[in-house]
Amino acid sequence: MAAQGVSSVLAVVLVIGAFVSIPTVQSIGVCYGVKGNNLPPRNEVVQLYKSKGINGMRIYYPDKEALNALRNSGIALILDVGDQLSYLAASSSNAAAWVRDNVRPYYPAVNIKYIAVGNEVEGGATNSILPAIRNVNSALASSGLGAIKASTAVKFDVISNSYPPSAGVFRDAYMKDIARYLASTGAPLLANVYPYFAYRGNPRDISLNYATFRPGTTVRDPNNGLTYTNLFDAMVDAVYAALEKAGAGNVKVVVSESGWPSAGGFGASVDNARAYNQGLIDHVGRGTPKRPGALEAYIFAMFNENQKNGDPTEKNFGLFYPNKSPVYPIRF
Repeated sequence: MAAQGVSSVLAVVLVIGAFVSIPTVQSIGVCYGVKGNNLPPRNEVVQLYKSKGINGMRIYYPDKEALNALRNSGIALILDVGDQLSYLAASSSNAAAWVRDNVRPYYPAVNIKYIAVGNEVEGGATNSILPAIRNVNSALASSGLGAIKASTAVKFDVISNSYPPSAGVFRDAYMKDIARYLASTGAPLLANVYPYFAYRGNPRDISLNYATFRPGTTVRDPNNGLTYTNLFDAMVDAVYAALEKAGAGNVKVVVSESGWPSAGGFGASVDNARAYNQGLIDHVGRGTPKRPGALEAYIFAMFNENQKNGDPTEKNFGLFYPNKSPVYPIRF
């Protein structure tokens, strides 16, 4: 009887241990854009994230109402600096003031994980990225907030020669400098990765199934023998190849935006959007052929935003309508 009691206790301990030892991987978040005149209040948005089990969020400027709503929610946050890139690059005192006003009042009650110092910066403004990241990092460190990592969010076209993935290389020298700096700080590179735009630009050579995580296509990289069953992995691994060539092979990639529109243009449909976004959610825990293991990614976007400019698809990337009903069924 005593032996049975011991074994029963041991079994319970092993079961509890199994639950405790499983790490919780916060691998999928959703970007929260606010370019709409009919969107729900910030506090309701945070509740919607929590009710759907969405553990990560990206906001595109220090939206104080959203930051306050995020307090004690546990949601991991990418906080963008908005239009402050040149201001932050200009001086360390500017960066210190920005951190004092926009980070310190909220952290750690708000789980700020990364600061995106610039989003898809182009032209001459690219010269401001590295000085701004350096200044923000210094300001974070001097405020005792060094656990927050400063990086920048880049468009996929910073990569040239993206096929096959192992040929990926940064197009411009400034990206090599940024990559090496991130390697020195332990910060990831934030990359906006959209198979939708690649497919739309070249539907003759890229199959819809390959672009949307549906089965049917396998592509082999002749340089390393790795095989790809979806375009997302191939694009992310092209970024990893570029980082390696820049001497920053230890920098991880966080996919700071990825998504598929449900209406408004070529290839944009509810079926394709659902296949892509559900495929992404189901896939990221496995990582890529080059970098197996959980990959952190943020779907763009939470809502259809009726005031987005540009192509009609831009208004139709949302998982939800502004009334909080889903555009299509999706599970996290």
